Amino acid sequence: MNPAVSLTESPARLARLTPLESPRRSTWQRRYARLVVVVDALVVVIAVVGTQLLWLGPHPVDVASVAVDYTTVSVGLCLAWLLALGLWGSRHPRVVGYGVTEYRLVLAASTQVFGIVAIAAYLTSADLSRGYFLLSLPVGSAALLGGRVLCRRWLAGKRRSGAMGARVVLVGADEENARVAAELARQPAAGLHVVGVRPLARVSSGPTWTEQQADLLREQLRVLDADSVLVSGGALLDSHDIRRIGWSLDPGRQHLIVAVNLTDVAGPRLHTRPVAGLPLVHIETPQYSARQRVLKRAFDIVGAGTLLLLLSPILLVLAGLVRASGPGPILYRQERVGQGGSHFGMLKFRSMVDGADARLHGLLAAQGRDGTPLFKIDNDPRITPVGRWLRKYSLDELPQLFNVLGGQMSLVGPRPQRDAEVEFYDDDAHRRLIVRPGMSGLWQVSGRSALAWDDAIRLDLFYVENWSFIGDLVILARTFKAVVAPGSTAH
Repeated sequence: MNPAVSLTESPARLARLTPLESPRRSTWQRRYARLVVVVDALVVVIAVVGTQLLWLGPHPVDVASVAVDYTTVSVGLCLAWLLALGLWGSRHPRVVGYGVTEYRLVLAASTQVFGIVAIAAYLTSADLSRGYFLLSLPVGSAALLGGRVLCRRWLAGKRRSGAMGARVVLVGADEENARVAAELARQPAAGLHVVGVRPLARVSSGPTWTEQQADLLREQLRVLDADSVLVSGGALLDSHDIRRIGWSLDPGRQHLIVAVNLTDVAGPRLHTRPVAGLPLVHIETPQYSARQRVLKRAFDIVGAGTLLLLLSPILLVLAGLVRASGPGPILYRQERVGQGGSHFGMLKFRSMVDGADARLHGLLAAQGRDGTPLFKIDNDPRITPVGRWLRKYSLDELPQLFNVLGGQMSLVGPRPQRDAEVEFYDDDAHRRLIVRPGMSGLWQVSGRSALAWDDAIRLDLFYVENWSFIGDLVILARTFKAVVAPGSTAH
Protein backbone atom coordinates (compact mmCIF):
# COMPACT_ATOMS: atom_id res chain seq x y z
CA MET A 1 0.00 0.00 0.00
CA ASN A 2 1.26 3.51 -0.77
CA PRO A 3 1.93 5.66 2.29
CA ALA A 4 -0.63 8.22 3.36
CA VAL A 5 -0.06 11.43 1.42
CA SER A 6 -0.29 14.91 2.90
CA LEU A 7 -1.57 17.42 0.40
CA THR A 8 0.87 20.24 1.05
CA GLU A 9 2.23 20.35 -2.50
CA SER A 10 0.76 21.60 -5.72
CA PRO A 11 -1.91 19.75 -7.71
CA ALA A 12 0.65 19.32 -10.50
CA ARG A 13 2.93 17.37 -8.12
CA LEU A 14 0.01 15.21 -6.97
CA ALA A 15 -1.07 14.52 -10.54
CA ARG A 16 2.19 12.61 -11.04
CA LEU A 17 1.36 10.21 -8.19
CA THR A 18 0.08 6.77 -9.17
CA PRO A 19 -3.13 5.87 -7.31
CA LEU A 20 -3.57 2.45 -5.78
CA GLU A 21 -5.57 0.03 -7.86
CA SER A 22 -8.67 -1.02 -5.94
CA PRO A 23 -12.26 -1.89 -6.85
CA ARG A 24 -14.93 0.74 -6.41
CA ARG A 25 -16.80 0.71 -3.14
CA SER A 26 -20.09 -0.37 -4.70
CA THR A 27 -18.35 -3.16 -6.64
CA TRP A 28 -16.73 -4.85 -3.65
CA GLN A 29 -19.85 -4.42 -1.55
CA ARG A 30 -21.97 -6.19 -4.15
CA ARG A 31 -19.33 -8.88 -4.50
CA TYR A 32 -19.18 -9.51 -0.77
CA ALA A 33 -22.98 -9.36 -0.43
CA ARG A 34 -23.30 -12.07 -3.09
CA LEU A 35 -20.75 -14.20 -1.22
CA VAL A 36 -22.65 -13.85 2.07
CA VAL A 37 -25.98 -14.67 0.40
CA VAL A 38 -24.55 -17.80 -1.23
CA VAL A 39 -22.94 -18.97 2.03
CA ASP A 40 -26.13 -18.29 3.99
CA ALA A 41 -28.21 -20.21 1.45
CA LEU A 42 -25.88 -23.21 1.46
CA VAL A 43 -25.73 -23.28 5.26
CA VAL A 44 -29.49 -22.98 5.74
CA VAL A 45 -30.33 -25.63 3.13
CA ILE A 46 -27.75 -28.07 4.47
CA ALA A 47 -28.85 -27.49 8.08
CA VAL A 48 -32.60 -27.82 7.46
CA VAL A 49 -32.51 -30.63 4.90
CA GLY A 50 -29.78 -32.44 6.82
CA THR A 51 -31.84 -32.28 10.01
CA GLN A 52 -34.88 -33.56 8.15
CA LEU A 53 -33.01 -36.53 6.70
CA LEU A 54 -31.26 -37.30 9.99
CA TRP A 55 -34.34 -37.05 12.17
CA LEU A 56 -37.21 -38.11 9.90
CA GLY A 57 -35.67 -40.10 7.07
CA PRO A 58 -35.94 -39.57 3.29
CA HIS A 59 -39.76 -39.68 3.04
CA PRO A 60 -41.12 -37.83 6.08
CA VAL A 61 -44.91 -37.57 5.87
CA ASP A 62 -46.83 -37.22 9.10
CA VAL A 63 -49.54 -39.80 9.67
CA ALA A 64 -51.75 -37.44 11.62
CA SER A 65 -55.20 -36.49 10.41
CA VAL A 66 -53.73 -33.45 8.71
CA ALA A 67 -50.74 -34.80 6.82
CA VAL A 68 -47.59 -32.72 6.85
CA ASP A 69 -45.20 -32.91 3.92
CA TYR A 70 -41.89 -32.15 5.59
CA THR A 71 -40.15 -31.51 2.28
CA THR A 72 -42.52 -28.61 1.70
CA VAL A 73 -42.01 -27.47 5.29
CA SER A 74 -38.23 -27.56 4.84
CA VAL A 75 -38.38 -25.55 1.63
CA GLY A 76 -40.64 -22.97 3.25
CA LEU A 77 -38.44 -22.81 6.35
CA CYS A 78 -35.32 -22.24 4.24
CA LEU A 79 -36.95 -19.42 2.28
CA ALA A 80 -38.34 -17.79 5.42
CA TRP A 81 -34.98 -18.06 7.18
CA LEU A 82 -33.08 -16.44 4.32
CA LEU A 83 -35.74 -13.72 4.03
CA ALA A 84 -35.48 -13.00 7.77
CA LEU A 85 -31.70 -12.66 7.54
CA GLY A 86 -32.19 -10.03 4.86
CA LEU A 87 -35.02 -8.17 6.59
CA TRP A 88 -33.11 -7.98 9.86
CA GLY A 89 -30.23 -6.27 8.06
CA SER A 90 -27.63 -8.92 8.83
CA ARG A 91 -26.06 -8.32 5.39
CA HIS A 92 -26.10 -4.52 5.52
CA PRO A 93 -22.76 -2.95 4.48
CA ARG A 94 -22.60 -1.04 7.78
CA VAL A 95 -22.84 -4.31 9.73
CA VAL A 96 -20.88 -7.03 7.93
CA GLY A 97 -17.19 -7.58 8.35
CA TYR A 98 -16.48 -6.08 11.78
CA GLY A 99 -17.82 -6.15 15.33
CA VAL A 100 -20.40 -8.43 16.93
CA THR A 101 -23.53 -6.66 15.64
CA GLU A 102 -23.63 -8.92 12.59
CA TYR A 103 -23.71 -12.02 14.81
CA ARG A 104 -26.41 -10.50 17.01
CA LEU A 105 -28.62 -9.87 13.99
CA VAL A 106 -28.08 -13.40 12.66
CA LEU A 107 -29.17 -14.89 15.99
CA ALA A 108 -32.09 -12.47 16.32
CA ALA A 109 -33.36 -13.26 12.81
CA SER A 110 -33.01 -17.01 13.39
CA THR A 111 -34.86 -16.90 16.71
CA GLN A 112 -37.59 -14.71 15.24
CA VAL A 113 -38.29 -16.93 12.24
CA PHE A 114 -38.51 -20.05 14.39
CA GLY A 115 -40.80 -18.24 16.80
CA ILE A 116 -43.11 -17.34 13.92
CA VAL A 117 -43.05 -20.92 12.62
CA ALA A 118 -43.89 -22.24 16.09
CA ILE A 119 -46.84 -19.83 16.40
CA ALA A 120 -48.06 -20.75 12.90
CA ALA A 121 -47.86 -24.47 13.70
CA TYR A 122 -49.81 -23.94 16.90
CA LEU A 123 -52.55 -21.85 15.23
CA THR A 124 -52.98 -24.32 12.35
CA SER A 125 -52.75 -27.38 14.62
CA ALA A 126 -49.97 -28.77 12.42
CA ASP A 127 -48.30 -31.65 14.19
CA LEU A 128 -44.65 -30.83 13.46
CA SER A 129 -41.99 -33.09 14.86
CA ARG A 130 -40.48 -31.40 17.90
CA GLY A 131 -37.09 -33.01 17.33
CA TYR A 132 -36.93 -31.77 13.73
CA PHE A 133 -37.98 -28.31 14.79
CA LEU A 134 -35.76 -27.97 17.88
CA LEU A 135 -32.68 -29.44 16.19
CA SER A 136 -32.84 -27.20 13.12
CA LEU A 137 -32.56 -23.95 15.09
CA PRO A 138 -29.34 -24.53 17.08
CA VAL A 139 -27.62 -26.44 14.28
CA GLY A 140 -28.56 -23.89 11.65
CA SER A 141 -27.75 -20.89 13.85
CA ALA A 142 -24.33 -22.26 14.79
CA ALA A 143 -23.61 -23.09 11.15
CA LEU A 144 -24.69 -19.60 10.05
CA LEU A 145 -22.34 -18.00 12.58
CA GLY A 146 -19.56 -20.28 11.38
CA GLY A 147 -20.25 -19.32 7.78
CA ARG A 148 -20.16 -15.61 8.65
CA VAL A 149 -16.86 -16.12 10.48
CA LEU A 150 -15.34 -17.73 7.38
CA CYS A 151 -16.66 -14.93 5.16
CA ARG A 152 -15.28 -12.36 7.56
CA ARG A 153 -11.85 -14.00 7.64
CA TRP A 154 -11.76 -13.93 3.85
CA LEU A 155 -12.80 -10.26 3.85
CA ALA A 156 -10.26 -9.39 6.56
CA GLY A 157 -7.50 -10.96 4.48
CA LYS A 158 -8.52 -8.89 1.48
CA ARG A 159 -8.68 -5.74 3.58
CA ARG A 160 -5.24 -6.28 5.07
CA SER A 161 -3.88 -6.27 1.54
CA GLY A 162 -5.64 -2.95 0.88
CA ALA A 163 -8.60 -4.27 -1.10
CA MET A 164 -12.34 -4.37 -0.39
CA GLY A 165 -12.42 -1.37 1.90
CA ALA A 166 -12.87 2.37 1.95
CA ARG A 167 -9.90 4.48 0.85
CA VAL A 168 -9.91 7.31 3.35
CA VAL A 169 -8.45 10.80 3.43
CA LEU A 170 -8.21 12.29 6.93
CA VAL A 171 -9.12 15.94 7.46
CA GLY A 172 -8.17 17.60 10.74
CA ALA A 173 -5.37 18.77 12.99
CA ASP A 174 -2.11 16.83 12.87
CA GLU A 175 -2.51 15.29 16.33
CA GLU A 176 -6.11 14.24 15.63
CA ASN A 177 -5.16 12.76 12.27
CA ALA A 178 -2.35 10.81 13.93
CA ARG A 179 -4.69 9.51 16.66
CA VAL A 180 -7.38 8.36 14.25
CA ALA A 181 -4.85 6.85 11.84
CA ALA A 182 -3.28 4.87 14.69
CA GLU A 183 -6.65 3.52 15.83
CA LEU A 184 -7.59 2.49 12.29
CA ALA A 185 -4.18 0.85 11.80
CA ARG A 186 -4.88 -1.31 14.88
CA GLN A 187 -7.90 -2.81 13.14
CA PRO A 188 -7.18 -3.27 9.42
CA ALA A 189 -10.13 -5.68 9.21
CA ALA A 190 -12.45 -2.69 9.70
CA GLY A 191 -11.74 -1.79 6.09
CA LEU A 192 -10.86 1.90 6.52
CA HIS A 193 -7.49 2.37 4.80
CA VAL A 194 -5.89 5.77 5.29
CA VAL A 195 -4.29 6.78 1.99
CA GLY A 196 -4.04 10.54 2.47
CA VAL A 197 -4.10 13.36 4.99
CA ARG A 198 -5.41 16.92 4.68
CA PRO A 199 -3.90 18.75 7.67
CA LEU A 200 -5.67 21.76 9.12
CA ALA A 201 -4.26 24.48 11.35
CA ARG A 202 -6.10 26.83 13.66
CA VAL A 203 -6.35 30.31 12.12
CA SER A 204 -6.64 33.54 14.09
CA SER A 205 -9.27 35.03 11.80
CA GLY A 206 -11.42 33.86 8.94
CA PRO A 207 -12.89 30.40 8.22
CA THR A 208 -10.83 27.24 8.75
CA TRP A 209 -12.32 25.58 5.67
CA THR A 210 -12.03 27.65 2.51
CA GLU A 211 -12.87 27.10 -1.13
CA GLN A 212 -9.17 26.59 -1.81
CA GLN A 213 -9.12 23.81 0.78
CA ALA A 214 -12.14 22.22 -0.91
CA ASP A 215 -10.45 22.33 -4.34
CA LEU A 216 -7.28 20.78 -2.96
CA LEU A 217 -9.28 18.04 -1.21
CA ARG A 218 -11.17 17.17 -4.39
CA GLU A 219 -7.88 16.93 -6.27
CA GLN A 220 -6.41 14.74 -3.56
CA LEU A 221 -9.41 12.40 -3.69
CA ARG A 222 -9.05 12.14 -7.46
CA VAL A 223 -5.30 11.47 -7.43
CA LEU A 224 -5.46 8.93 -4.61
CA ASP A 225 -8.61 7.27 -5.92
CA ALA A 226 -10.11 7.77 -2.45
CA ASP A 227 -13.82 7.28 -1.84
CA SER A 228 -14.21 8.58 1.74
CA VAL A 229 -13.32 11.66 3.76
CA LEU A 230 -12.96 11.19 7.50
CA VAL A 231 -13.13 14.41 9.51
CA SER A 232 -10.94 13.77 12.54
CA GLY A 233 -10.49 17.32 13.83
CA GLY A 234 -13.98 18.42 14.80
CA ALA A 235 -12.59 21.06 17.14
CA LEU A 236 -11.19 23.00 14.17
CA LEU A 237 -14.29 22.66 12.02
CA ASP A 238 -17.77 23.87 12.85
CA SER A 239 -20.96 22.26 11.58
CA HIS A 240 -21.10 24.55 8.55
CA ASP A 241 -17.56 23.57 7.53
CA ILE A 242 -18.40 19.85 7.80
CA ARG A 243 -21.53 20.35 5.70
CA ARG A 244 -19.50 22.14 3.04
CA ILE A 245 -17.04 19.23 2.95
CA GLY A 246 -19.96 16.88 2.34
CA TRP A 247 -21.35 19.12 -0.42
CA SER A 248 -18.02 19.03 -2.25
CA LEU A 249 -18.02 15.23 -2.51
CA ASP A 250 -19.28 13.19 -5.44
CA PRO A 251 -22.78 11.97 -4.35
CA GLY A 252 -23.10 8.20 -4.20
CA ARG A 253 -19.41 7.53 -4.84
CA GLN A 254 -17.60 9.50 -2.15
CA HIS A 255 -18.65 9.39 1.49
CA LEU A 256 -18.24 11.62 4.53
CA ILE A 257 -17.35 10.14 7.93
CA VAL A 258 -17.07 12.19 11.12
CA ALA A 259 -15.08 10.78 14.04
CA VAL A 260 -16.40 11.72 17.46
CA ASN A 261 -13.80 12.14 20.17
CA LEU A 262 -14.44 8.68 21.60
CA THR A 263 -12.34 5.55 21.59
CA ASP A 264 -12.82 2.06 23.02
CA VAL A 265 -16.62 2.32 23.02
CA ALA A 266 -18.36 -0.58 21.29
CA GLY A 267 -21.06 -0.03 18.69
CA PRO A 268 -24.01 -1.43 20.70
CA ARG A 269 -23.49 1.32 23.30
CA LEU A 270 -23.63 4.09 20.69
CA HIS A 271 -26.92 5.40 19.35
CA THR A 272 -27.31 8.38 17.03
CA ARG A 273 -30.49 10.36 17.46
CA PRO A 274 -31.16 13.55 15.48
CA VAL A 275 -32.90 16.14 17.66
CA ALA A 276 -33.78 19.60 16.32
CA GLY A 277 -31.19 19.18 13.60
CA LEU A 278 -28.47 18.08 16.04
CA PRO A 279 -26.93 14.62 15.47
CA LEU A 280 -26.77 13.63 19.13
CA VAL A 281 -24.71 10.57 20.01
CA HIS A 282 -26.11 8.71 23.02
CA ILE A 283 -23.62 6.54 24.91
CA GLU A 284 -25.11 3.97 27.22
CA THR A 285 -23.27 3.57 30.52
CA PRO A 286 -21.95 0.05 31.20
CA GLN A 287 -24.59 -1.96 33.03
CA TYR A 288 -24.25 -5.33 34.70
CA SER A 289 -27.81 -6.37 35.44
CA ALA A 290 -28.72 -9.33 37.58
CA ARG A 291 -29.74 -11.21 34.44
CA GLN A 292 -26.34 -10.63 32.85
CA ARG A 293 -24.47 -11.68 35.97
CA VAL A 294 -26.56 -14.85 36.33
CA LEU A 295 -26.10 -15.68 32.64
CA LYS A 296 -22.33 -15.23 32.79
CA ARG A 297 -22.01 -17.23 36.03
CA ALA A 298 -24.19 -20.06 34.70
CA PHE A 299 -22.11 -20.18 31.53
CA ASP A 300 -18.93 -20.32 33.61
CA ILE A 301 -20.20 -23.19 35.74
CA VAL A 302 -21.48 -25.25 32.82
CA GLY A 303 -18.45 -24.49 30.65
CA ALA A 304 -15.82 -25.16 33.33
CA GLY A 305 -17.57 -28.30 34.55
CA THR A 306 -17.90 -29.69 31.04
CA LEU A 307 -14.27 -28.94 30.20
CA LEU A 308 -13.04 -30.58 33.40
CA LEU A 309 -14.96 -33.76 32.58
CA LEU A 310 -13.78 -33.85 28.98
CA LEU A 311 -10.18 -32.96 29.76
CA SER A 312 -9.74 -35.10 32.88
CA PRO A 313 -7.55 -37.71 31.08
CA ILE A 314 -5.35 -34.94 29.68
CA LEU A 315 -5.09 -33.31 33.10
CA LEU A 316 -3.84 -36.61 34.58
CA VAL A 317 -1.22 -36.97 31.85
CA LEU A 318 -0.05 -33.39 32.32
CA ALA A 319 0.15 -33.89 36.07
CA GLY A 320 2.42 -36.89 35.47
CA LEU A 321 4.68 -34.87 33.15
CA VAL A 322 4.99 -32.08 35.71
CA ARG A 323 5.84 -34.57 38.47
CA ALA A 324 8.56 -36.07 36.26
CA SER A 325 10.00 -32.64 35.37
CA GLY A 326 11.71 -32.20 38.72
CA PRO A 327 11.17 -31.66 42.43
CA GLY A 328 8.32 -29.47 43.55
CA PRO A 329 4.51 -29.58 43.70
CA ILE A 330 2.39 -30.46 40.68
CA LEU A 331 0.13 -27.44 41.14
CA TYR A 332 1.53 -23.97 41.70
CA ARG A 333 -0.63 -21.60 43.71
CA GLN A 334 0.01 -17.89 43.30
CA GLU A 335 -1.82 -15.04 45.03
CA ARG A 336 -3.59 -12.77 42.55
CA VAL A 337 -5.95 -9.80 42.83
CA GLY A 338 -9.53 -10.61 41.86
CA GLN A 339 -12.89 -8.89 41.63
CA GLY A 340 -13.19 -5.86 43.86
CA GLY A 341 -9.54 -6.12 44.93
CA SER A 342 -10.02 -9.38 46.84
CA HIS A 343 -7.17 -11.89 46.83
CA PHE A 344 -7.31 -15.54 45.84
CA GLY A 345 -4.92 -18.35 45.01
CA MET A 346 -4.72 -18.88 41.24
CA LEU A 347 -3.86 -22.46 40.27
CA LYS A 348 -1.47 -23.47 37.50
CA PHE A 349 0.54 -26.53 36.60
CA ARG A 350 4.06 -25.84 37.84
CA SER A 351 6.17 -24.80 34.86
CA MET A 352 9.28 -23.58 36.73
CA VAL A 353 11.87 -25.07 38.98
CA ASP A 354 11.11 -25.21 42.67
CA GLY A 355 11.84 -21.89 44.43
CA ALA A 356 11.54 -19.82 41.24
CA ASP A 357 9.82 -16.87 42.97
CA ALA A 358 12.91 -16.10 45.05
CA ARG A 359 14.90 -15.45 41.85
CA LEU A 360 12.36 -13.14 40.19
CA HIS A 361 13.65 -9.75 41.38
CA GLY A 362 17.24 -10.62 40.55
CA LEU A 363 16.32 -11.59 36.98
CA LEU A 364 14.18 -8.47 36.55
CA ALA A 365 17.05 -6.27 37.71
CA ALA A 366 19.48 -8.05 35.38
CA GLN A 367 17.21 -7.31 32.39
CA GLY A 368 16.49 -3.74 33.47
CA ARG A 369 12.82 -4.43 34.24
CA ASP A 370 12.86 -4.01 37.98
CA GLY A 371 10.08 -1.62 39.00
CA THR A 372 8.09 -2.07 35.76
CA PRO A 373 4.69 -3.74 35.24
CA LEU A 374 4.16 -7.08 33.47
CA PHE A 375 6.88 -9.08 35.16
CA LYS A 376 7.95 -11.06 32.10
CA ILE A 377 11.49 -12.43 31.78
CA ASP A 378 12.99 -12.97 28.34
CA ASN A 379 14.38 -16.50 27.96
CA ASP A 380 13.49 -17.20 31.59
CA PRO A 381 16.03 -19.76 32.91
CA ARG A 382 13.63 -20.88 35.66
CA ILE A 383 11.25 -22.56 33.20
CA THR A 384 11.60 -26.32 32.86
CA PRO A 385 11.57 -27.97 29.39
CA VAL A 386 8.14 -29.42 30.13
CA GLY A 387 6.98 -26.07 31.48
CA ARG A 388 8.10 -24.27 28.31
CA TRP A 389 5.94 -26.61 26.26
CA LEU A 390 3.01 -26.25 28.66
CA ARG A 391 3.24 -22.45 28.49
CA LYS A 392 3.47 -22.33 24.71
CA TYR A 393 0.10 -24.07 24.38
CA SER A 394 -1.36 -22.52 27.59
CA LEU A 395 -1.84 -25.98 29.09
CA ASP A 396 -0.42 -24.79 32.41
CA GLU A 397 -3.56 -22.65 32.79
CA LEU A 398 -6.03 -25.57 32.76
CA PRO A 399 -6.21 -25.98 36.59
CA GLN A 400 -7.79 -22.53 36.70
CA LEU A 401 -11.01 -24.25 35.68
CA PHE A 402 -11.27 -25.08 39.40
CA ASN A 403 -10.96 -21.35 40.15
CA VAL A 404 -13.81 -20.75 37.72
CA LEU A 405 -16.01 -23.34 39.43
CA GLY A 406 -15.19 -21.78 42.78
CA GLY A 407 -16.37 -18.36 41.62
CA GLN A 408 -12.97 -16.68 41.90
CA MET A 409 -12.49 -16.44 38.15
CA SER A 410 -14.49 -16.49 34.92
CA LEU A 411 -13.79 -18.22 31.63
CA VAL A 412 -13.39 -14.77 30.03
CA GLY A 413 -12.30 -11.56 31.73
CA PRO A 414 -9.30 -9.35 32.49
CA ARG A 415 -6.23 -11.34 33.42
CA PRO A 416 -5.70 -11.47 37.24
CA GLN A 417 -2.52 -9.67 38.24
CA ARG A 418 -0.27 -9.53 41.25
CA ASP A 419 -0.30 -6.89 43.96
CA ALA A 420 2.92 -5.39 42.62
CA GLU A 421 1.32 -4.95 39.19
CA VAL A 422 -1.89 -3.50 40.62
CA GLU A 423 0.23 -0.83 42.31
CA PHE A 424 0.90 0.57 38.82
CA TYR A 425 -2.83 1.09 38.20
CA ASP A 426 -4.15 4.60 37.73
CA ASP A 427 -7.78 5.47 38.42
CA ASP A 428 -8.86 4.23 34.99
CA ALA A 429 -7.06 0.89 35.28
CA HIS A 430 -8.80 0.10 38.58
CA ARG A 431 -12.02 -0.34 36.59
CA ARG A 432 -10.72 -3.71 35.38
CA LEU A 433 -11.37 -4.98 38.94
CA ILE A 434 -15.13 -4.46 38.51
CA VAL A 435 -15.57 -7.91 36.97
CA ARG A 436 -14.16 -11.34 37.78
CA PRO A 437 -10.75 -12.00 36.25
CA GLY A 438 -10.69 -14.51 33.44
CA MET A 439 -8.73 -17.50 32.20
CA SER A 440 -8.72 -15.84 28.82
CA GLY A 441 -9.39 -12.28 27.79
CA LEU A 442 -9.21 -9.75 25.01
CA TRP A 443 -5.54 -8.94 25.36
CA GLN A 444 -4.53 -12.60 25.55
CA VAL A 445 -6.00 -13.20 22.08
CA SER A 446 -4.67 -9.89 20.71
CA GLY A 447 -0.94 -10.32 21.13
CA ARG A 448 -0.26 -12.09 24.44
CA SER A 449 3.29 -11.38 25.65
CA ALA A 450 4.02 -9.04 22.71
CA LEU A 451 1.65 -6.37 24.01
CA ALA A 452 2.88 -3.39 25.97
CA TRP A 453 1.43 -2.64 29.40
CA ASP A 454 -0.69 0.29 28.18
CA ASP A 455 -2.15 -1.78 25.33
CA ALA A 456 -3.01 -4.65 27.67
CA ILE A 457 -4.79 -2.28 30.09
CA ARG A 458 -6.62 -0.57 27.22
CA LEU A 459 -7.96 -3.88 25.92
CA ASP A 460 -9.01 -5.01 29.40
CA LEU A 461 -10.87 -1.73 29.95
CA PHE A 462 -12.54 -2.13 26.57
CA TYR A 463 -13.78 -5.55 27.68
CA VAL A 464 -15.08 -4.23 31.00
CA GLU A 465 -16.86 -1.28 29.38
CA ASN A 466 -18.40 -3.27 26.52
CA TRP A 467 -19.06 -6.75 27.91
CA SER A 468 -21.52 -8.95 26.04
CA PHE A 469 -22.25 -12.66 26.01
CA ILE A 470 -21.62 -12.84 22.27
CA GLY A 471 -18.31 -11.09 22.84
CA ASP A 472 -17.32 -13.78 25.35
CA LEU A 473 -18.10 -16.50 22.80
CA VAL A 474 -15.98 -14.73 20.18
CA ILE A 475 -13.05 -14.44 22.62
CA LEU A 476 -13.32 -18.13 23.53
CA ALA A 477 -13.27 -19.06 19.84
CA ARG A 478 -10.18 -16.92 19.34
CA THR A 479 -8.65 -18.48 22.46
CA PHE A 480 -9.01 -21.96 20.97
CA LYS A 481 -7.28 -20.75 17.83
CA ALA A 482 -4.48 -19.12 19.87
CA VAL A 483 -3.94 -22.35 21.84
CA VAL A 484 -3.86 -24.59 18.75
CA ALA A 485 -1.63 -22.19 16.79
CA PRO A 486 0.14 -20.11 19.47
CA GLY A 487 2.57 -18.27 17.20
CA SER A 488 5.65 -16.37 18.28
CA THR A 489 3.93 -14.29 21.01
CA ALA A 490 3.29 -17.25 23.32
CA HIS A 491 5.81 -17.54 26.14
